[in-house]
Amino acid sequence: MSRYKKILILILVGILSLQLINGNLVLAQSVDEIKKNIDSHNEKIKQLEEEIKVYEKEIETVGEEAQTLQNAVKVLDTSQKKIKTEIQKTETNIEKTNLTITDLSSQIQEIEEKIKANEEAISKTLNDIRQNDDRSLIESFLTNKSLSEVLNEYETANKFQQKVRDQSLELMVYKDELSGKKNSKETEKNKMIFLKSELDDQNQILVINKKEKNSLLTATKNKETEYKKVLANIQAEKERFEQELYEFESQLKRTIDPNSYPSSGKGILSWPLDNIFITQFFGKTEYSARLYKSGTHNGVDFRASIGTPIKTTLNGIVKGFGNTDEQKGCYSYGKWILIEHPNGLSTLYAHLSLIKVSKGQQVSTGEIIGYSGNTGYSTGPHLHLTVYATQGVEIQRYSSSINCKNVTIPVADIRAYLDPMLYLPKYD
Repeated sequence: MSRYKKILILILVGILSLQLINGNLVLAQSVDEIKKNIDSHNEKIKQLEEEIKVYEKEIETVGEEAQTLQNAVKVLDTSQKKIKTEIQKTETNIEKTNLTITDLSSQIQEIEEKIKANEEAISKTLNDIRQNDDRSLIESFLTNKSLSEVLNEYETANKFQQKVRDQSLELMVYKDELSGKKNSKETEKNKMIFLKSELDDQNQILVINKKEKNSLLTATKNKETEYKKVLANIQAEKERFEQELYEFESQLKRTIDPNSYPSSGKGILSWPLDNIFITQFFGKTEYSARLYKSGTHNGVDFRASIGTPIKTTLNGIVKGFGNTDEQKGCYSYGKWILIEHPNGLSTLYAHLSLIKVSKGQQVSTGEIIGYSGNTGYSTGPHLHLTVYATQGVEIQRYSSSINCKNVTIPVADIRAYLDPMLYLPKYD
């Protein structure tokens, strides 16, 4: 057998192995098992999403009904079930992503091994050519029947070598594609782990609310009549605080330069929630005269069940946070956060259940800073958002208050209160 025919056979074997690689990159059995497992996880996720929708609808329905002790307990219980289901959904998503990453990693490893083997085969073939090439082209011609036969053998050998190289390059490209997919899945996995952390926070929130529910049941002896008395008491104390705060802020005279903040502009601020449903607007509203001593509402209220992630409306610095519930009888903002933005505006997020930021922390637009709740004076779980001209607001211990003298809250010149709807995106 001629030397060139041996070379061609070696290369042909390499090409056939490459074609086998392209036809079956991973063991079919393991791939099928992984894909079936992924499909199973997808089905479970769909079922959990349906359960979550049922809980959300139930919470919304109960929340729209008249406020009673029974309804307050039911909202807490249903919220607990909803969050636990969301935790299960996220855990399932993490498991599914891990399966996909395992599948991709296996494919990448096999391709790397095949590429290495292919490169070694090419290297060996070329080395054999160098070692055995003890005859020149002229000598080969002299020992063969014709020049065309010799050239044909050389040309065929070169074609086979080039084909092997081309297929190696194709495998490298495919490997890079899989590596990109793997990286994207790793990113997705990290997001799921982060979401799992959020849901753990929400579960903690609901445990706290469960304790509050038990305390409420103890205080009211599980009687609706006692619950109504508690609500009436809270309303009276809240009105006293509203009155003294309004009088105090009316006397504040701060220098507020109208040019220090934007006068208006849709979309300057982003929404603080993923799902937007406004329950009360800024200023004189249907409820403000009844609910607020000043007769006006100093912010915008959003429907948000307990444990809903709250996001900052613009990048800025956390100027402070607090909890007016620390003093009994101070029915005000409950747990709140004040953020100062670089454009001369500041935003207040109130009635939270959990605070996730610290004073002086830099936050980005859309970053989760806490979770909605029912703290302070609130007729139901929601988020209260106030927008200030930064020059007119500051955080201080409200020592002149009767009900809230030991807590810190934002206080502002009444001219510093701005309509959030002037800066938020268009609301349909």
